[in-house]
Amino acid sequence: MTKDPLGLLGLAAKAGAVKSGGFLTEKAIKEGEAFLVIVAQDASDGTKKKLKDKCKFYQVPCYEYGTMDELGHRVGREARSSLAITDEGFAKQTEKRFGMEIQEVD
Repeated sequence: MTKDPLGLLGLAAKAGAVKSGGFLTEKAIKEGEAFLVIVAQDASDGTKKKLKDKCKFYQVPCYEYGTMDELGHRVGREARSSLAITDEGFAKQTEKRFGMEIQEVD
């Protein structure tokens, strides 16, 4: 049985280690605060491209997973197109879970 890749998001959000939504995710990437980015599978193509390009440029791991409703629910908010994990420990543990489930996007 594999661990849920999004299983730590609620705890990370309560610890203040998650920036959610396209604008805050992009800002966290640019400011070097993001250690891991998750983009919803049902986010717009423009949002996906912009965030994936930013992640590639700033060398931040980026995964496409779940829906906007699911990402928002996991952090106690309404639908979110993306999330940035800003704590290195939470990011590493989440990335390990993604490694078991899916591959990183290019």
